[in-house]
Amino acid sequence: MSNDARPLLLFFWSERSGPARRMESLLAHLARKERMRLRVMRIDIDTQADLAERLGVSQAPTLVLVKEKRAVDRLEGRVSAPKIEGMLARHLAAAAAIT
Repeated sequence: MSNDARPLLLFFWSERSGPARRMESLLAHLARKERMRLRVMRIDIDTQADLAERLGVSQAPTLVLVKEKRAVDRLEGRVSAPKIEGMLARHLAAAAAIT
C-alpha cells in the first residue's frame, strides 16, 4: 500500500459471484464521488486468497475499510448504497474532525 493517508475501501469480489458483479458499478460510482477522501481497491478473492484470509474474508462481496493500516469496519454480502455510505460517514467524519 502507498503512503496515501486516505482510508482505503477494499472491495473483495469474484467473477463467480453475481452479487459482487452487481455491486461493481456502485463501487465505481462511490470511488469517483469520494476520490478526495477515500481510495477504493477491487480485490479478486479467487486470485488474492492469501490477502482475503489475512483479513478474515470468506465471501464475495465483502467490503473492508482500512485506516492507518488497520481494518476498522466491514460489510459482507450485497449491500445498498445507503448502508455503505453510512459506514463511510462514521469513519470519514472522524478522519475529517482530526485533520
